[in-house]
Amino acid sequence: MKKGYWIVRVSVHNEENYPTYVEAAKPAFEKYNARFIVRGGRCEGMEGPHRERNVVVEFKDYETAHACYKSPEYSAALAIRQANAEAEMVIVEGPET
Repeated sequence: MKKGYWIVRVSVHNEENYPTYVEAAKPAFEKYNARFIVRGGRCEGMEGPHRERNVVVEFKDYETAHACYKSPEYSAALAIRQANAEAEMVIVEGPET
């Protein structure tokens, strides 16, 4: 089965309020059994524009990754993130496992 992934690049412009997003997103991540592969950490932009924070979240499959993003649980958190950070995000399907 092919897993699904969120690949997110984030620039936080309100560090003080960003933890509110992290807390608000927990119910969605728990409901959809998300597993964080990368969550922040040191990075260096090698090509093209980059952001300071990078996140990779693994899900059971592509459909589950998509469902989590579209869920009511994540929608509330998304509004908080968008108020406190700029981001690019893609949902991708991984290789056959």
